[in-house]
Amino acid sequence: MEEIKEITPAEVKEKLERGEKLNIVDVREDEEVALGMIPGAKHIKMGDIPDRLAEFDRDEEYIFVCRSGRRSENVCRYLQELGYRVRNMTGGMLEWEGETAPKQ
Repeated sequence: MEEIKEITPAEVKEKLERGEKLNIVDVREDEEVALGMIPGAKHIKMGDIPDRLAEFDRDEEYIFVCRSGRRSENVCRYLQELGYRVRNMTGGMLEWEGETAPKQ
């Protein structure tokens, strides 16, 4: 099985601060994202991903985020097998030190 590409919370924060446009997808549950998300992230619960594949573009890379990095890794594995370009944010929101914003 192909390795899942990873990115650290610090690297994500750095890229955002440099003004890079990132496709960040938060796969946590509603009550978790209510506590705050990475600004600009899109919320799609892990269980909804298979039904919402039309929202992903195979030419783009997506960074997946959850609380600790486990669920997002599973989502990455699933999407990578379908041919999408994905990265897992290791450590999840537990290690996120940047700003958070309420869910849009």
